[in-house]
Amino acid sequence: MKSPLEECAKGEPFHIVTPLLESWALSQVAGMPVFLKYENVQPTGSFKIRGIGHLCQEVAKKGCRHLVCSSAPSSTASAGGNAGIAAAYAARKLGIPATIVLPEGTSVNVVKRLQGERAEVQLTGKNWDEANLRAQELAKNDGWVNIPPFDHPLIWEGHISLVRELKAALGAPPGALVLAVGGGGLLAGVSAGLAEVGWQHVPIIAMETQGAHCFNAAVKAGRLVTLPSITSLAKCLGARTVAARALECTKEFRIFSEVVEDAEAVSAVQRFLDDERTLVEPACGAALAAIYSGLLGRLQAEGHLCPSPASVVVIVCGGNSIDSRELQALKAQLGQD
Repeated sequence: MKSPLEECAKGEPFHIVTPLLESWALSQVAGMPVFLKYENVQPTGSFKIRGIGHLCQEVAKKGCRHLVCSSAPSSTASAGGNAGIAAAYAARKLGIPATIVLPEGTSVNVVKRLQGERAEVQLTGKNWDEANLRAQELAKNDGWVNIPPFDHPLIWEGHISLVRELKAALGAPPGALVLAVGGGGLLAGVSAGLAEVGWQHVPIIAMETQGAHCFNAAVKAGRLVTLPSITSLAKCLGARTVAARALECTKEFRIFSEVVEDAEAVSAVQRFLDDERTLVEPACGAALAAIYSGLLGRLQAEGHLCPSPASVVVIVCGGNSIDSRELQALKAQLGQD
């Protein structure tokens, strides 16, 4: 019987090929065919397993004996940070111990979720930045490797698989690709994927929420900008500084950086639940708001998008950080009851 590491050497990825389905409801709203790439059905509940899984496999091949990852807690008690869950899952599959570092005050349910993946959980600091410093310190132990949440070339390389799947399913390039930006890892990976399959001309609509808009702030400033704090409810978009590679991508690809309010993101979550019977987190709601808010139509009217695109693809990035009670609480907080 082969060990997990021997199985890893075969190169079998930890992610699955996710469904790409045309949405009648969102197509009606947008006035054009809208396809949904359902990354929320990944084994870890988000696209993160593509990149983080790939990175974990690569460091395991080089002799890593312990994985450590810092991850931001979500705004809900039902789940933890997507990066931490992906790293813990990959470590379990590889048969390698994992330590996930989270800020103090993280809910008991978050800890239980990660421990369910057999990870050790350490609670350190008041925010992700402080937890990340602890993770970097732990990674100095012999045989330990730090797995960053988004800022690593091998993570971006892992995300390329998503675009390969789009090419196989669609054949022809879409008129635009919509995604949410947190730390910028998905944007960097998708951009690399578009270049690989010859779709580098496809516009990317990069969505953020106000208060977690580090990419938009960087685009406007022409340099990396560190937000003083994360004030958005979309905690899974909560990087204060975007990856440098994400900003570089704006010079090489057609990327439109757009920001919506929390209310628009949460409204999109509710509408998507009603339209597609699928509950996703507010970070994903930011991407869906590009459809529901009429943003696509505005970009078309301004001449940025093709007047009659063959299709638009929205990456449904994840659904870990939400449950029915949390959605109701968010709506009440925003006065949407």
